[in-house]
Formats: sequence, structure tokens, C-alpha cells
Amino acid sequence: MADFADIIDQNQMKEHMQHALSTGKVSHAYIISGENGSGKEYIAKIFAKALQCQHKENKNEYIEACNECHSCVQALSDNHPDIITITHEKLGSIGVDDIREKLRDDVVIRPYESDYKIYIIPEGEKMTPAAQNALLKTLEEPPSYIVIIILTNNINAFLPTIISRCIVLPMKPVQDDSIRKYLMEECHVVDYKAVLCASFARGNVGKALELASNERFDNLKNGTIELISKLKGLEIHDMMDRVHELLAPAEEDDKNSKKGIDTKALDEFMDILLFLFRDMLVYKATDEDNHLIFTDKISYIRDATRRCTYDGINRIIRDMETAKNRINSNVNIDLALELMLLGIKENI
Repeated sequence: MADFADIIDQNQMKEHMQHALSTGKVSHAYIISGENGSGKEYIAKIFAKALQCQHKENKNEYIEACNECHSCVQALSDNHPDIITITHEKLGSIGVDDIREKLRDDVVIRPYESDYKIYIIPEGEKMTPAAQNALLKTLEEPPSYIVIIILTNNINAFLPTIISRCIVLPMKPVQDDSIRKYLMEECHVVDYKAVLCASFARGNVGKALELASNERFDNLKNGTIELISKLKGLEIHDMMDRVHELLAPAEEDDKNSKKGIDTKALDEFMDILLFLFRDMLVYKATDEDNHLIFTDKISYIRDATRRCTYDGINRIIRDMETAKNRINSNVNIDLALELMLLGIKENI
């Protein structure tokens, strides 16, 4: 039974929604923008449930839904007749027919049992220009009882006329400490893993949750650090064999792969290396492990740092940035990784 008190950070968004609940000044349209996994739909459902609640109450410094009335029970089961999620037939786009049939033609029907009729549009960036123009007609002359909540990972995908008629609420990156605390206290993730997942998530709670339960990420992290620890004794072909093994797609027909390399795993591989050498710089400067990300690898970090110089670690990080730029520019991935690993081998 998620409530406003359960939303991690996002104080500006919560303040805006709380003001709407306390004053009754609810906009007819909102756009919640943020990365995939950042919690857009989670927040939209909390707001929708509170708007429809028959017995709102002040709790934990927030106006919250009671979670017990008939409306709340329906909302919690995703079965509320006046909270409508717009789905679409085509995987890659929301077409004009989806908007016409499920929203524009439906808004003329008053709410069945609530003050508002709320439409939630996930993946709003997938609306075609024709679909946006169909939505615009409703936004220009909205019935007093409707609330449209558009969720998107790309605010730039919308027509300016759509944006100008909506309240835009951007998701902010969540503080690492807030994510770490949530993972430890609510999800019972061990401390070192919570620190690691919070760092890699870069403010995205959904990504942190995924990483915390992702065995493949654990294997990639351990395999990457093991590769670096043995780099001095490996020839180029051995290095690349191990890299290909680490980054192999889960399935042969994986759509997110390039030449036998999983692109998501490649991004995570580069992040692991970046955080590893960042840890080495921190440890070399402080001789303490309090601020390390890979706290479970302190023994290796301590030993490796003794052999490295500041200049050597900085050169490695510059080589990594060069490799990332080459990969993003569609230079041969194997060549970019080879040059990077040779640079690491030379300086570690």
C-alpha cells in the first residue's frame, strides 16, 4: 500500500501534489518525466489513489489516501473504473486510434463513482504526432473532472502545444544515501551490496532494485575485477576471450547485442572499471576504505594501489573515456577494448 511517505526524495513533486490535494486545485494534465525505472508510474498511482480517496487523512506529514475505503481498495487492485491506464496495440507506438477510443471519446462520460476521471498514459513519448494532436483537442477543452497523467522518458518527444497545456513534473535523481538506506531497511540488502547498487544506479531507484537482485550483474562485477587482477599475465587474445565471455548476450538472438557483445553488459563493464579505478584513487589519497564502492574488494584494491601511481591511474581513466567515446562513435568495439586493456595493463 504505497503512499507519499514511501516515495524516496522527489520533494518538489510531492509538494506540488500535496498542494493540489490540500487546495483542490488539480490540473487537468500533468507530464511526469524521468528515466525508465525511476518510479514515474509508482508516483502517478499514489497521486491518483489519493485524488480518488473518499476519506483522505493527514499521516506522516502528508495528506494520504486511507487505503481502506471502497475507492482505495479498487485503486490498490488496479480495478478502479475512474483510474484508466491507456494501453496500446503496437509495441513501438501509441496511435491516434488508441487516444481517440480510449481517451478522447471516453472523456465525455462522467466519472462512475468519483470526483475525477483519471487517465494514465505510460510511455507517452511513443505517441505519434497524430495521436498527440488527438490528445490536444481534449487538452484545449477539458471537462472539469478529468486528470491526464502522461509518463515519459523523453520530454522532447512532445509537441510544444502539448507541453504548454500540462504541468511538467521532472523526476530528480535520488541521493545515493537514500537509495542505500532503502535497499538495506526495506529490501534487506546487505550493506556492501546496497552501497554498490546505489552508486551504479545513478539516482534511479528502479535500476538499484534491479541490480540488487541481478545475479548476472554480480557475476559481471566479480569477473571484471578478476580479469583486471590477472591482466599482467594475459596475452591480448586471452584478454579478449575473457571479455567476450563476460559480455556475451544471454541469448544468441538478443536484440541488444553488437557483434556478440551485449550492449547493456558492455555499459556495466565500463562502469565497473570506472568505479574500480575511482576507488583506487580514493584509497591512494586517504588510505581508508570508508568511501569505497567496492568494499568487498578492499584486499585487491589495497594491493593494486600500492603498485600504481596517481598518474598511472589517471591515465587509465583517460584511456577508458577514450574507449567509451570510440565505442559511441561506432568504432570497432574489439579494437577499442583492446587498446583500453593494454593501457590498463601498462599502468596497473
